[in-house]
Amino acid sequence: MTAYKQPVSVLVVIYTTELDVLLLERAAHPGFWQSVTGSRESNESMLATATREVGEETGLDVSQFRLDDWHKTNQYEIFTEWRHRYAPGITQNTEQVFGLLLPERQPVTISPVEHRQWRWAAWQEAAAACFSSSNREAILELPGRLANQKQVPQ
Repeated sequence: MTAYKQPVSVLVVIYTTELDVLLLERAAHPGFWQSVTGSRESNESMLATATREVGEETGLDVSQFRLDDWHKTNQYEIFTEWRHRYAPGITQNTEQVFGLLLPERQPVTISPVEHRQWRWAAWQEAAAACFSSSNREAILELPGRLANQKQVPQ
């Protein structure tokens, strides 16, 4: 029996206090830049999925930084070329958005199976580079989110 991916995933925007955003280029699609993404495995929580995916895709230890659930979900159609990963008839995915705030740019270690390269970019450039509209929209929210975080006592 084939183990299908769950149509439930995370998007984790990794950014700095200076609004630099980490982008990863998909290995199978040169020129497709994105933030960390990944599907939930088994019955793990979405927070656990976000933590695992950040570690797998960047080598960053989430516990050293600030990971926030943005309490935002997106639903989108799964690209036809990737539908074979899901059970027959599954065409939609639900994505939960998280943000990982770092004090400054960090070096990362990518998985060459998933990504070709990585780069840091200013938030406007990062948003423009993303192929995913939900990823682009999340990055465009960063200035407001960071301003709100600075107003809330920690």
